[in-house]
Amino acid sequence: MTRLCLIAGDGIGREVVQAARQVLEALAVPAEFVEAEAGWETFQRTGNALPEQTLAAVQAANSTLFGAVSSPSQRVAGYRSPIVGMRKAIDLYACVRPVQTPPLANARAGVNLVVVRENTEGLYSGQETREGDERATAQRIITRQASERIVQWAVQYAQRTGRRKITVVHKANVLRETCGLFRETALRVLSDAPDLQVEEMLVDNAAYQLARAPERFEVLVTTNLFGDILSDVASVWGGGLGLAASANYGTRTAVFEPVHGSAPDIAGQGIANPLATLSASVLMLEFVGLNSYAERLQTAIQAVLANGPYTPDLAGAATTAEVVQAVIDQF
Repeated sequence: MTRLCLIAGDGIGREVVQAARQVLEALAVPAEFVEAEAGWETFQRTGNALPEQTLAAVQAANSTLFGAVSSPSQRVAGYRSPIVGMRKAIDLYACVRPVQTPPLANARAGVNLVVVRENTEGLYSGQETREGDERATAQRIITRQASERIVQWAVQYAQRTGRRKITVVHKANVLRETCGLFRETALRVLSDAPDLQVEEMLVDNAAYQLARAPERFEVLVTTNLFGDILSDVASVWGGGLGLAASANYGTRTAVFEPVHGSAPDIAGQGIANPLATLSASVLMLEFVGLNSYAERLQTAIQAVLANGPYTPDLAGAATTAEVVQAVIDQF
């Protein structure tokens, strides 16, 4: 039987992951659920934000649903983001964020894009130093191997899903060595895909175009930090961060998550929007080959988006539980 690992994390992560489990059980998904812990509160209690047993549970599962974690703004000795640590430890090298026009009133029509981001290096490689109180340095690591792998993933994704255009996003006019290496590697890989239309775009222009004319994009492929920022910009057209889902793909397994964070300001109030986590669950079900269940869940999500009820982030007054029940009622 398919084994799915559930990591609630902090804040509203606990609420939305529990909501997802309730929906998946109502859908009668043929899977065994295994729960594990990670996050800031786990670190405060155990001294480790990503315990070894959690990492082992993720590696043993067919796939993982990850809620959200809180992170301190200031430096805390020994703390590192568990999702970043997981990406490195399990080589979850492709972060994928789909954005589509939702069935909401006044939503912008015609948006159907995917941001594909290299997930293991760049400015998120964790190589930072502090020199007293006056200077801090971060190393931006870009390798040909990682750049080639992520662009190949984007090509295969585009071909598999019938997309015809890939936009390579970089800042090689200023970051001549790091972005220069990414750019030349990407264009070389794409030269072997004559069926795809290829364009390149500076990251600042890409951000502007995403805000102005998102319909022009199909697949964007870029480096870690740029992809993180651009995917958040793009999420506006998919209904905002309360609806945005993310996938972290590796060679052996994958981790799926909502993008919204732990939202401590509303944690415990029962008003968190569960739909981003349910959309992440759709991606997870597709990954493990449970496509009919994924289709049923996606259809239910779309029905609730079209007709309500809506949580406060979508200008409604519904609770998490009411939205969950509305989704289940569609089955």
